[in-house]
Parts: sequence; C-alpha cells; structure tokens
Amino acid sequence: MSSIHGHEVLHMMVGNQYDDASLLAAINQKFGTDAIFHTCSKFDMNAQQLIDLLKAKGKFTPTAQSGFTVDSSKICNH
Repeated sequence: MSSIHGHEVLHMMVGNQYDDASLLAAINQKFGTDAIFHTCSKFDMNAQQLIDLLKAKGKFTPTAQSGFTVDSSKICNH
C-alpha cells in the first residue's frame, strides 16, 4: 500500500468544518481505515496520528461552532 501525503487531507478539508471525530470519519471514508500517511517531515502515520500532527503544526483554524477547518494558505505547495 502506498502512503498518502497529508496535503491530500488538507485539500479535502478546504471549505468544510470538522471536529476530531468527524475528520477521522471523513479520512477513513475517503482513504480507508488502513491508509498510511506521510508529510514532509513524518512517515508511517495512521489517520489519528496525522490529525494530531497537523493540529500540532497549526494547520487547523478554529471555527465559531467549536470545530475547525483548514486555511488553504497554510498548505504548502511542493
């Protein structure tokens, strides 16, 4: 199985609002529960580990409804 770059998850999030549980469900639905993810700096992550990493890196923007979205300007383009 090939690894999916975290950018794909961030692009999927643009224009949508999530909380941790709904984002995990959306990732699992789109990519499968056994998907493996990587970023520019980390490899071999499951979906929850990717969410935790993206959150820690400040990629999520809080919303008024106590969830979060992604700011497309925070998605690197390489």
